[in-house]
Amino acid sequence: MFEVYRKEVKFGGEKLTFETGKVARQADGAVVVTYGGTTVLCTATAAKKNSDADFFPLTVNYQEKAFSAGKIPGGFFKREGRPSEKETLTSRLIDRPIRPLFHKNFKRETQIIVTVLEYDFKNDPDIVAIIAASAALTLSGLPFMGPIGACRVGWDGKNYILNPKINMENKGLLDLVVAGTNDGVLMVESEASELNEKIMLGAVDFGHKELKNVIKGIIELAEVAAKEPISIDEDIPEEKDYLKLVKGFKKEIEKAYKIQEKSSRYDELDNIKEKIKQDYGDEINLNLLSDVFKKVEADVVRTSILKTKKRIDGRDNKTVRKIIAEVGTLPRTHGSSLFTRGETQALVVTTLGSSQDAQIIDGLDGDHKEQFMLHYNFPPFSVGEVGRTGSPGRREIGHGKLAWRAINPLLPSTEEFPYTMRVVSDITESNGSSSMATVCGTSLALMDAGVPLKKPVAGIAMGLIKEDKDFVVLSDILGDEDHLGDMDFKVAGTDEGITSLQMDIKITSITSKIMKVALDQALDGRKHILKEMKKAISKPRTTLAENAPKIKILKIKVDKIKEIIGPSGKVIKDICESSSSKIDIDDNGVLKIASPNDESLAIALERINDIIVEPEKGVIYNGKVVKTVDFGAFVNFLGSKDGLVHISELQEQRTNKTTDVCKEGDEVKVMVIGFDDRGKVKLSMKRVDQETGESLQ
Repeated sequence: MFEVYRKEVKFGGEKLTFETGKVARQADGAVVVTYGGTTVLCTATAAKKNSDADFFPLTVNYQEKAFSAGKIPGGFFKREGRPSEKETLTSRLIDRPIRPLFHKNFKRETQIIVTVLEYDFKNDPDIVAIIAASAALTLSGLPFMGPIGACRVGWDGKNYILNPKINMENKGLLDLVVAGTNDGVLMVESEASELNEKIMLGAVDFGHKELKNVIKGIIELAEVAAKEPISIDEDIPEEKDYLKLVKGFKKEIEKAYKIQEKSSRYDELDNIKEKIKQDYGDEINLNLLSDVFKKVEADVVRTSILKTKKRIDGRDNKTVRKIIAEVGTLPRTHGSSLFTRGETQALVVTTLGSSQDAQIIDGLDGDHKEQFMLHYNFPPFSVGEVGRTGSPGRREIGHGKLAWRAINPLLPSTEEFPYTMRVVSDITESNGSSSMATVCGTSLALMDAGVPLKKPVAGIAMGLIKEDKDFVVLSDILGDEDHLGDMDFKVAGTDEGITSLQMDIKITSITSKIMKVALDQALDGRKHILKEMKKAISKPRTTLAENAPKIKILKIKVDKIKEIIGPSGKVIKDICESSSSKIDIDDNGVLKIASPNDESLAIALERINDIIVEPEKGVIYNGKVVKTVDFGAFVNFLGSKDGLVHISELQEQRTNKTTDVCKEGDEVKVMVIGFDDRGKVKLSMKRVDQETGESLQ
């Protein structure tokens, strides 16, 4: 019944297995890929006819099944719901290297679905998912000019590590994902601990070399199991007529691209399109016109840059646009900045909270708390358009995570700075690399909030125009240079090293030589941006904002935890309510108090100290008589502490009756004179001057 094909390859010390022909046979392409103990199923399916869209309608859905890790989903419905951030980011990770490899005339709606079936808690499914998508497409017969391979690269300070395990400690120096063909690299995504350009480029080269073994395995599988390729028209008959029509307006398009202001340039290009529509008549194919018009635009812009080395806004290929950096833009927030670079602008705000404000992440590896959150928003007005607002899309989640990776390596540890940090970046203007503006704005806003960031961080986006062997690398690209160019290469870091790197290629691949030029040029640009940022703020403020929460960390004895919490949490709830504070205690006795102001913090500290402070022999305390008995008086002191003043210790002369000296409710001064066999405190009033509180001994 099943005609099953299998292929095994060695990859990073583990067995990588491909199997097709048994599961999901009605999809155009389907493959089950296992790496170590992690297994994914990937299917590739395309519609039977081209869509009417003027773009390639590709959708990638990566989904993690809870059963793959032996878990039952949380929540009321107990089933997988909307995609998590990890699932969204992995979907983008798969999409980016495969999209440029489809035939330009293929416009059928295409869907890639990757499902995690087994997870071994060692091998991250994201690499397996990229490889599986490449294999499924290669087997499908769809016009995919692959296959591609992918791998993760770590760095232990001396050597590169292929596909480091999730629990490896030394992977923290570098977490780099690279995907590409035999000819070159297509996509890079990374987080690094201030590594220099040489180490980063070496990591990319190392990964590209290793992933070729995966490509070889997919090709060998395809030789026996691939479907017949579908036919694609190399040329669209009408396209030549449209191209001739649009080229008649080439001079006007060239003139439009000499307008440096973005909105005015776009208005002029729209006017040209309207003229073309009027010349052609009612029978015009608007999608084909849009596609052809973009090709002519690309030819105009790319040819001009290659010939003149001058760009749309008049800059040369290395100059960064004018930068204005401000901090304290919103004085009532905990920290804020406004970062403007040319026509791109980010309003960034930092909010500080307690550990209870940390985000709980529910993943296949289990729950963990995230104390640094970075949320990126891209409202439609930032590009002068009307559009939907609401929950963040894949692009917003991806850009936010890229900026998060750039900043995260420079953040202080929880012990150094026990705050939860939330950063919100609202893009108020956009014309090129708003994600890198977010990196710069976040660095400024964190320092403005008093977060002890180890060093300022900046980011820059690099572009590429390549025709045959001739190429130009562009620093700080505009939106048009991104859309009409061949590369979007984002580099973020300090003046000493890279913390995050992301690269997407729109051509089949790029060489190591081009990447080296881009990295070296990005370093110069990054240093320039950092210099401009330092005009606003050069290091973190030494004090927090007045309205920021005040946090105090105490280390208490483990046996005191029960006393602070109290029966059914009564004591800790009362302390929180009376002081308007939040209190968190872990099992090791680390206690954190978060209060809205210094006064509230003082109240909470006093209440807690009353519980945890041990009475010392010979020390005088203020107390209150809570009960009188024939043999003395019980006095409450140090908050919840009680001790006995024996009748002989009430006064110097003989006391016949306790109530002759004190009664319930009296405020008294007592000295600790010892402890009985059960640890109970023995107190004295007669050894203390009840007027002055001084010792009479």
